Amino acid sequence: MNRTIGVFALQGDVREHLRVLDGLGVETIGVRRESELDRCDGLVIPGGESTTMSKLARTFDLFEPIRHRIKEGMPVLGTCAGMIMLADRVEDGTADQETLGGLDITVRRNAFGRQVDSFEGDLDFTGLDAPVHAVFIRAPWVEQAGPGVEALATVEEGEAAGRIVAVRQGSLMATSFHPEVGGDDRVHRLFLDLIDES
Repeated sequence: MNRTIGVFALQGDVREHLRVLDGLGVETIGVRRESELDRCDGLVIPGGESTTMSKLARTFDLFEPIRHRIKEGMPVLGTCAGMIMLADRVEDGTADQETLGGLDITVRRNAFGRQVDSFEGDLDFTGLDAPVHAVFIRAPWVEQAGPGVEALATVEEGEAAGRIVAVRQGSLMATSFHPEVGGDDRVHRLFLDLIDES
């Protein structure tokens, strides 16, 4: 099936996501304007800086078009800052924090600490037969998830044990960590399955 997957390309880990998706044989496009968004069957919102992303999306007149496509059911994968962008509610956000919404979750920004507190670990992930090696960089976590949200992965040990770090709700999927680094394309494969289902 021919699919075109866009990666929100105004800020963040754009190249890394494009590389993984290209490796999976799908057509990819960096999305900087509405005409590019219109060509997409699915969208990835990468890690980066969520407040900067939302401001740039406003500046480039992409914010409302993306929000509209989400409401229409376009599949979206948000990673790290992308999870924040998809969350309906944000803890520890800036006063002017804006999100695209769509996921009935409350996320806590920088929940795992600052850049120096970045870490890696293996996570059991629903739908995958072996753990995912997850890289967390100034990552959020899910404080609360609504009844329609499926938790796909939780932290298993340490101070953050039990915290939800991957979710799915309908056509939306999000991870606190960066699946585009480390050479494991299985989370992206799950996202492509989600696009095929919708």
